[in-house]
Amino acid sequence: MERYKDGMYWLNLTRLSLPVKVLFTFYLLITSVGFVVAGILILLSHGMYDGKFGVSIEDIVYSYYGKRDGSKLEIALKGSMKPYATEEERKILIQWVRKGAPDNEIDTKVMPIIKKRCASCHSQMPELDLTKKEILKEVAKVDTGISILRLTKLSHVHLFGMSFIFMFIGFIFSFSVGINKILKSILIAIPFIFQFIDILAWWLTKFQPWFAWFVIVGGFGYFIASGIMIVISLYQMWFMKPVDKNSWTTD
Repeated sequence: MERYKDGMYWLNLTRLSLPVKVLFTFYLLITSVGFVVAGILILLSHGMYDGKFGVSIEDIVYSYYGKRDGSKLEIALKGSMKPYATEEERKILIQWVRKGAPDNEIDTKVMPIIKKRCASCHSQMPELDLTKKEILKEVAKVDTGISILRLTKLSHVHLFGMSFIFMFIGFIFSFSVGINKILKSILIAIPFIFQFIDILAWWLTKFQPWFAWFVIVGGFGYFIASGIMIVISLYQMWFMKPVDKNSWTTD
């Protein structure tokens, strides 16, 4: 153990002023809620690709690689969109897809169902507005998973957005006490490393479904590491006795 000698002994989570504690605490709490909501979103979107609740390897493969023995429309009708149409309506749409999505049946058989069951939600998303024939024909093609354009957009948003989240969690945690500096550094680095693994695995899974395992590993890795840092930071700010000059040490 070596005494801390640079005069900054007061700058730790146990000795922060009340306003700073409140600022850090609400950031960590809101971020924690954000992680929970993100998990729910994954369950309700990716988690229903195979028609069963809960995220599985099959869900990840369907999301990024696709289900190449069927179309996106058919997969959605059997999975996440199943509750939104009757059995007879789903049968009509699936038969239309399997016949090669002929143009002469769009206006008479398909579009009335689409406008009745799908338009209220999909019309709010221009890239998924099924009332537009060109988009409807596109989703009736064989499912090859997420498009390269959309994958690029998602990667861009997550790389920037999640990095800022992890940076602030790590910044707050860096003021924790009683933790070996090597272990502390590893915990701070883990979310960034696993975020990179997660997003890289999206791209690899797009071309080889076996990499879907790494999507799950990456997500769990940064979630667990972030959770540990959040819990430790909150505990030291509000429940740990202040560490003063004489007791402050580094490993």
